[in-house]
Amino acid sequence: MAIFVSYLNEACILLSALCFAIGWVQIRKHRVRVHRRWMLTGVVFAALFFIIYALKTFIIGDNEFGGPKSQRLFYYTFLQAHSILATVAAVLGIVTLVFALRGRFSRHRKIGPWTVVTWFVTAATGLVVFILLYVLYTPGQAASLLHSYLGH
Repeated sequence: MAIFVSYLNEACILLSALCFAIGWVQIRKHRVRVHRRWMLTGVVFAALFFIIYALKTFIIGDNEFGGPKSQRLFYYTFLQAHSILATVAAVLGIVTLVFALRGRFSRHRKIGPWTVVTWFVTAATGLVVFILLYVLYTPGQAASLLHSYLGH
């Protein structure tokens, strides 16, 4: 079940990036309504990713790196860089969305390209983390926050 949830989660983040890419192309062609639909669809996939990730972390847990010990430092350093970038991308995404919803398109236009590029890099680094954790190597042990909190 945990592996399925991880694959579902990765699909959500990749679909969000795809939607954002299509939306970005559409706004470059001045197709505002189509742009808005693709971007909002991307936001839905990104939010779904966050909800699934948070629930998985709380209930199932995050897996430890199961690869060779010689690659552990690289993996965890890369994971931390990805996590920081993901946080920045999420904050930028919220700010960009709020500007659009409030009709502040001048500000939206200024921050939007930075947001989408940051999101693309985040999705790409997330894919690398996923591949290292679930594809190249057997995932390590998982411990849920709920389980740890209850002292089991």
